[in-house]
Amino acid sequence: MASLWRYAMGSTQTQKEDYGGVEYWSNPERTGWLTKQGEYIKTWRRRWFILKQGKLFWFKESLVNSSSIPRGVIPVGTCLTVKGAEDVLNKQFAFELSTNKETMYFIADSEKEKEEWINSIGRSIVQHSRSVTDSEVVDYQ
Repeated sequence: MASLWRYAMGSTQTQKEDYGGVEYWSNPERTGWLTKQGEYIKTWRRRWFILKQGKLFWFKESLVNSSSIPRGVIPVGTCLTVKGAEDVLNKQFAFELSTNKETMYFIADSEKEKEEWINSIGRSIVQHSRSVTDSEVVDYQ
């Protein structure tokens, strides 16, 4: 909703605080083109994605530097699942990323790219998730 408010007020720039100090332009964990469904208008658009330090950023262009402003960011630590979604969307190389509030859909360029994104995002969810702490882990042995 905040991004819609910024757009309505004439500013599409997001605040640097939204990025948690992540220098997304430097040494990302994963980058690449994905097709993403829009948040408000459900059209499909090709965007450049960067995964770094538990955040998934997207941009209109692949040339990203310190002055680039992301079109959006997803803190993957708040996500519950990432999995294939060809059967849901009836589109090849589709996958979904779900939080407890919403599910976002993406389409990769190949099966290999889809699997690599699912694996990278899945590792990042595990590394940055706050849903399970050491004190909550149950030892069944």
